[in-house]
Amino acid sequence: MSYTVEKVTKVHHWNEGLFSFSITRPSSFRFLSGQFVMLGLMVDGKPLLRAYSMASQHYAEELEFLSIIVPDGPLTSRLQHVLPGDEILLGTKPVGSLVIDAVIPGRKLHMIGTGTGLAPWLSLVHDPEVYERFDQVIVQHTVRHSEDLAYRQLLEELLSQDPLVGEEASAKLHYDWVATRDHHSSNGDHRRITDRIKDGSYPLDATSDRVMLCGSMAMIKECASLLDDLGFTEGTLSHPASYVLERAFVG
Repeated sequence: MSYTVEKVTKVHHWNEGLFSFSITRPSSFRFLSGQFVMLGLMVDGKPLLRAYSMASQHYAEELEFLSIIVPDGPLTSRLQHVLPGDEILLGTKPVGSLVIDAVIPGRKLHMIGTGTGLAPWLSLVHDPEVYERFDQVIVQHTVRHSEDLAYRQLLEELLSQDPLVGEEASAKLHYDWVATRDHHSSNGDHRRITDRIKDGSYPLDATSDRVMLCGSMAMIKECASLLDDLGFTEGTLSHPASYVLERAFVG
């Protein structure tokens, strides 16, 4: 697999188990909002790479990523220690199905994620085309603890000040978050998103709603099954439909 060697430019630790970092972007690197790329480090003289969604805008000068820390993880146990100036391996071919061209036109776009599954939504909410295509854009983020709500201030406040999409985001973006173990949420219901979909408290209509899924394998598989039961159809970039998920992260 081909890759370039880039430099870390910024690192931010949200808590003991979650951090984000930015790297230099090659002038030839192009991607669609919501896509992912292989990213990693040289370990014992060999490249160790994993799939990471771009959390940055498709037009940003740098590339930003969000990562959990797995203490004994082959990559994240090392990646958590990177500092500005360190070298990062960046794959040359971004791919993925979490792009708006993979869903058919609709009224509402629901971007449902758990944990670091928020990352592709961060790219998409900065994309003017998302607001041009949908009347409402909902970011639904489920985490265990409130401290895991990375980028909360961006989604609640700062995005409305963005010079490119601020006005549209203020009018159309809704941030729905749940911290299941803290029993906190943005709307008074702190249950998992799958439970909320099951009993209709998070209503979805296959005729007008479009859904994107990213996060834990268990959540994606259960949500996909629930969506199928509601009349949704899984789409791809080559065959758009009413919902999409990232199978590279599901297996």
